[in-house]
Amino acid sequence: MSTDIAPEVTPSAGKAPQPDGSSRVRRELVRFMPLIILAVLLVLLSLRNPDLLTQRSLTTMADSAAPLMVLAVGITVVIMCGGIDLSIGALASFASVLTALWVPSMSGAVVVPVVLVCALAGVVQGWIHVAARVPSFIVTLGGMSLWTGLALAFSGASTVAVTDIAALRWAFTRIGGTVPSALVIALVVVAVLGAVMRFTPFGRWVASVGHAEPAARLAGLPVSAVKIAAFGVSGACAGLAGVLLVARTFSGAPTLGESLLLPAVAAVIVGGTAITGGHGGLFRTVVGALIVVLLRTGLSLIGVDAGFEPIFYGVLIIIAVSVTIDRSKVAVLK
Repeated sequence: MSTDIAPEVTPSAGKAPQPDGSSRVRRELVRFMPLIILAVLLVLLSLRNPDLLTQRSLTTMADSAAPLMVLAVGITVVIMCGGIDLSIGALASFASVLTALWVPSMSGAVVVPVVLVCALAGVVQGWIHVAARVPSFIVTLGGMSLWTGLALAFSGASTVAVTDIAALRWAFTRIGGTVPSALVIALVVVAVLGAVMRFTPFGRWVASVGHAEPAARLAGLPVSAVKIAAFGVSGACAGLAGVLLVARTFSGAPTLGESLLLPAVAAVIVGGTAITGGHGGLFRTVVGALIVVLLRTGLSLIGVDAGFEPIFYGVLIIIAVSVTIDRSKVAVLK
């Protein structure tokens, strides 16, 4: 299911301007390039190591991709609004600590309060961004430090082990003996959020706010509420990603999700969502997440040390932004 959302509200009487030929070609290139890259990566890596396509390897990659996918689709909504959420990694870590601490008393139902707490954290960040008119970059940068500090305080700056493994087995098991339950959960999140984005006004509002916020306000759209809701969605997804991480590692830690921030942003941008907002989709982000996981696997196959991964992610983001950015919305580069 494609969830690409086209902007429907612009400054000109509610009708979007028609792109010229070069813009149309560039848009189509951005749309299909992630699928081409994914296919090429899969072929090259399978030639390098035929075992990559075995059930065991594919299952391992799917388990690895699930938390990243959930985290990335959440931040996609914020980016499509024209904002950014740098706190998702720290919030996922905080969620992992809460999960580990609350499992003894709540068992498997712990996912509900953890997701709600993180959704509320996202809403608070969104409200500060809107009410205080502080750039989302600054708000979530401060939030990143805040959630990390709370995770350190709640955990005593140490790893919190989960002894009741059965409580979270639903998030780390095999359906039918082959399909990872974590991947199914991630795909359900994508499907539900995608349906909301496509079949309710929320999706059109998000795209309109990201494409032309002044025009959206003039058209009477609830711009502030849309932004706050977007941050709430991002927070909820970070919370669920934290639970999935705990189910994989059987522990929560103040830094468990920090390493996922850069890959999540890379997945969104490589998938073709414009960092300037207004254009993108959740399906694109899913493809971007698969590309990131394959890239990580490829680096391991050719013997690149894991410490160099951030370098590749940084280069990947810069290249992807240069291709997907809507330069018509950036009058002055700073």
